[in-house]
Parts: sequence; C-alpha cells; structure tokens
Amino acid sequence: MTKLPTWADVVLVPVISLILAALVSAVVLLAIGQDPMQALSVMVNGAIMTPYGWGYTLYYATSFIFTGLSVTVAYHAGLFNIGSEGQAQIGGLGVALCCLFLPWPHWTLALVGAMLAASAFGAAWAAIPAYLQAKRGSHIVITTIMFNYIAAALMIYILVDFLRPTGSMDPASARFAATTALPKFHELPLISDLFLRYTAEGAVRLDPQGNPMYQKVPANISFFLALLACVAVWVLLWHTRLGYMIRAFGKSDKAARYAGISAVKITMITMLISGGLAGLMAINNVMGQAGRLLQNSAEGAGFIGIAVALMGRNHPLGVVMAAILFGFLYQGGAALGLETTIPMELRIVVQGLVILFTGALDHMVRMMLGLVFRPRQA
Repeated sequence: MTKLPTWADVVLVPVISLILAALVSAVVLLAIGQDPMQALSVMVNGAIMTPYGWGYTLYYATSFIFTGLSVTVAYHAGLFNIGSEGQAQIGGLGVALCCLFLPWPHWTLALVGAMLAASAFGAAWAAIPAYLQAKRGSHIVITTIMFNYIAAALMIYILVDFLRPTGSMDPASARFAATTALPKFHELPLISDLFLRYTAEGAVRLDPQGNPMYQKVPANISFFLALLACVAVWVLLWHTRLGYMIRAFGKSDKAARYAGISAVKITMITMLISGGLAGLMAINNVMGQAGRLLQNSAEGAGFIGIAVALMGRNHPLGVVMAAILFGFLYQGGAALGLETTIPMELRIVVQGLVILFTGALDHMVRMMLGLVFRPRQA
C-alpha cells in the first residue's frame, strides 16, 4: 500500500472517514423517514450554537479526553487497555472516599486530594491486569474487559451496603460537602458570561428574590486539567527516556528486550499511568458535576475513549479534537431526542458509524487515498 504523507494521514484520513460516516447516517435517517438536514441543524444548534450546548459538549469532551489519553498511553506500549470504564468507576470511588471522609476547607485542597485518590485507585485497578499480563501471560484485552464487569459489581456492593445514606433508596453516596464543589464555567470570572443564558428563550424568568434565573452548565475546571494531562502525556511519550522505552517496546517487544528494556517494568508502569488517567475522569463527573458517587458514574466514557484514541491517531492533540467531536455527538443526540421525533438513540448509531469508519474501515480509506498519492510519488 502506498505510504501517505504525514499531513494526509493525520488530516485527510479522519476527515474522509467522518464524511463517509455522515453520508451513511444520512441514508439511515432517510430510511426511517426523517430529514438528514433537519437532524444536522438540530444537532449543531443544540451542541455548539448556544453557551448552554457548548457547556455540555465540553463537559462530555472532558471525560472523553481522560479516557482517550488512557487508551493512548497503553497503545504506544503495544497494550490495548479496554478497562478504562472500570478504572474510571474505581477512580470515582477514590474521589468519593476522599471528599466524604476528609474535612477540606477549600475546593483547591480538595481537588488536589481527589486527583491523588482518583489516579491512585484507577492505577491500582489497572495494576492487576498489568501483572497478569507481565507475569502470567494473560492477554491484557481479556483481563481488562473482565475487570470492567467486576468493577461495576463492586461499585454496586459498596454503594448499597456502605456508602448509601440511611433511609435512602437511591444506590448513591451522600452528597459531598459544599467546600469540595469545583467551579463551573458559568462561575469563572472571565468566561462566566459565555456560559450563561436565561432559562426561557426570549423571556427572563426571575427567582423569588427578583434575580434572573440562568441555566447552568456542568462543564467545570476539570476541562483545563484534561488539557494539562494532554501536555503531560505528550511530554512523557516524546520527550522523556521512559516515553522512548514505552514506544520502543510497543514497536517491537523482542527488539526492546534485546536492548535491555524490561517487559515487566514497562508493562506495569504503562498500565499504572493508563489506569491513573482513566481514574482522573472522576474529577469531572463525580466531583465536578454530580457532587456525589452514583452507580455507573462512568456512563460509557471508558469505551468511548477507545474510539477517541483511534480517531485521534493516539496523539494528545488528536485526542482533544476527537473528544470534542464525540462530545458534540452526545449533546447533539440529546437535542435530537428533545426537539424532534428522531430517536435519541440515533446518536449511538452515528457513534458506531464513526467508530466503524475511523477504526475498522481505516485501511479502506488509506487505500483510496493511496490511489491518489501513488502517481505523485512515482
């Protein structure tokens, strides 16, 4: 197959894959008697044309960035971490224990403690499959998938039998103290006006005190932490000795072993970093949005992270762009369900098509582009 230029591989392949996914989605809409242009208009308006929509899009994107980075780090070591979902849930447990049982005087200190707890719990959950791979030869894909289900069952047990407040029927922990609440975008001094709007379009609703009522968004400062995590992963993988060993091991484990790189050490360290990044996702949804630990707190973001990493070409910058796209699909799909007769589940179909074309059919797109670039290379 013709080798594509770097810019074509990074830009053209994902763009063409997205176009193909959009065209097939349009055919699906037509097949069920819906208007594709109307669906696109509603998704765009609901996800990016209002501050409220942008707030939710960025909220979803934050979770996807963390899980996408988790998959990316493992991928560069030749490991396919399918367990980000479970690691994110266990990371949420760490956040809950930290916020419920430690007295924090201010959210800044609580944030530091929660980050340490979330990353430690996520890393610890990833360490078990890593050890089984490194020492026992158990395939990392199988063990991490299994640990997702174990994590889900463990979370239900802990929530119902230990963390659920007395008298409550909801499988969730008590609410965290107000001092642990993270500032949201509509509360930040420089950008607050960009993420506020009145609850009624064209009319101002007032609360009992006569103040205008605003729709608040869940996007919070963990989005900036996700961007910092992208920079940290980029520095780690391409500008440190450890990152070089991780990538060398991922390219050829036999050559890496011959060069003196320990397979056990790299496998363990890489999966600890990967699990820690997945666990950090809980800062966004558990601490930043819900303010308590809920059942299934990850909400599928661990699995979406796989698609985000694939579409982002396992590069931090690509992960950010792909995460925003999937955040758009999530929020736009919600707008479809609220404002049209199109089923909200259609967003799952669109996500599946994006994953299909950016993952499974990626080779097909490359072959198509190879026919274009072959005469130039000749």
